[in-house]
Amino acid sequence: MHVPITAPHIAKPVWYLMAVYFIASLTHFAHNAEFIAVYPNLPGFITRETVYWAWLAVSSLGVAGLIVSRLGLHALGALLIMAYGACGLDGLLHYTLALCSEHTLATNLTIWFEVLAGSALALGSAHMLWRRSVA
Repeated sequence: MHVPITAPHIAKPVWYLMAVYFIASLTHFAHNAEFIAVYPNLPGFITRETVYWAWLAVSSLGVAGLIVSRLGLHALGALLIMAYGACGLDGLLHYTLALCSEHTLATNLTIWFEVLAGSALALGSAHMLWRRSVA
């Protein structure tokens, strides 16, 4: 018996956006964790380990969205996926600690990759939810 990996109630573009955001998020958090010394003005309580724990917490929103959507709670699933994508905006908080010019090029690229991918996922999920509500 063939079991599809993607759920039919989640639009294919949203699946692609989730994959891109997953990669962007992991890239930014891993860069944050492994090169924590080059991120200016980070509070002392933020360590390599806390960064990875934070990434797991953020990612759990996306996983929860997939699970509840698979269980038939499509609107809640879309909202959780939207929240997962919106978490990508938290990368902008780096700029409250230091100017863009104070970060390395790699740091800026990982921040903006996550921000743009997360925003696209949040918007794509919102659009999917809206289309289902008017259908």
